[in-house]
Amino acid sequence: MRYHSSGNIPQKRHTVFKSPEDNFYYEQLFGTEGFHGISSLLYHIHRPTQIKEVKLYKDATPQIAVAKNIQPRMFKGKDVTPEDDFLESRKILMLNNDLKMGLAKPRKSTGYFYKNAHMDELFFVHEGKGVLKTFVGDLEFGVGDYLIIPRGTIYQMEFETENNVLFFIESNSPIYTPKRYRNEFGQLLEHSPFCERDIIVPTLYAPKDEKGEFLIKVKKEDMIWDITYATHPFDVVGWDGFFYPFKFNIKNFEPITGRVHQPPPVHQTFEAHNFVVCSFVARLFDYHPLAIPAPYNHSNIDSDEVLFYTEGDFMSRNHIDLMDFTLHPGGIVHGPHPGAMERSIGVKETHEYAVMVDPFRPLLLTEEAMKVEDPSYLTSWLE
Repeated sequence: MRYHSSGNIPQKRHTVFKSPEDNFYYEQLFGTEGFHGISSLLYHIHRPTQIKEVKLYKDATPQIAVAKNIQPRMFKGKDVTPEDDFLESRKILMLNNDLKMGLAKPRKSTGYFYKNAHMDELFFVHEGKGVLKTFVGDLEFGVGDYLIIPRGTIYQMEFETENNVLFFIESNSPIYTPKRYRNEFGQLLEHSPFCERDIIVPTLYAPKDEKGEFLIKVKKEDMIWDITYATHPFDVVGWDGFFYPFKFNIKNFEPITGRVHQPPPVHQTFEAHNFVVCSFVARLFDYHPLAIPAPYNHSNIDSDEVLFYTEGDFMSRNHIDLMDFTLHPGGIVHGPHPGAMERSIGVKETHEYAVMVDPFRPLLLTEEAMKVEDPSYLTSWLE
């Protein structure tokens, strides 16, 4: 992340800051990992602490169907049920102690505000468009956008479309760009597959100076609470720092290629504690005269591997539909489907797009996942 400043802020932090009408603005430190991680300072028209009521909305604990998995699996994202409500639409399919991931198909915008007080969020927009509205500004989004939303962000999802499909991750740790692509000052290096110009920060608009009753649904430890505040949460007149939501489009990822097949780390886009997120994008294939573009068979000894297929024809798999998830558990050899290796020889390029998540601890499977599983995937390598 890089430093960003928006709106009106005082010359020095933690000092008196007043409006033209001589009213105090109220400072808020918005950060992570105590006072050690990255943070931003927000300046509110009203105190951001004015709670009127707290009541339980629902228990959102995922129901586990398979606690210990060893078999390759496929889940049909097209069969995940759409819901009108944004939170109700979020179907968690897989999880461990580091993350939860799944698919959401919300049909309507959120009339309420929402805050995940426990986990950072990543959304990948497979279908749909709209605006992510937050207390530090707005981000327009569309197909192919990653949205990174730090924990504690108060936001609304305003959709311009009814058919919306979002792959999501909730992370127990902050989600960052890969450390190996940044220098000691945090700047993305020349060999990074993307740069700061590709990372879009929110646009701050006029603050909402409103009093009344404002419902914020807050998720913490799998419980969702209805908390009513006395002032509008988007009353920020200015902010600065390193901690804020942002977007990055998968088609701005510049692929790293070579004479022979490159391993998955060249596709890495984000990292968090105990998992990474990679982007498979349209690219030239390997250019050694005897190169085999299809990936070689490999064992994920240290991680499970999840792929979400979003665009194009994925050359290493047979009978894959868009919105499918495949899961290959750690320690079990997997590789191209029969015929895929042979078909790939001599092919010059691919136009596939997929998001890969490699968790470094085994994944548990939920009841929602088993509703959309394709059991034929297990034997699909038999010749």
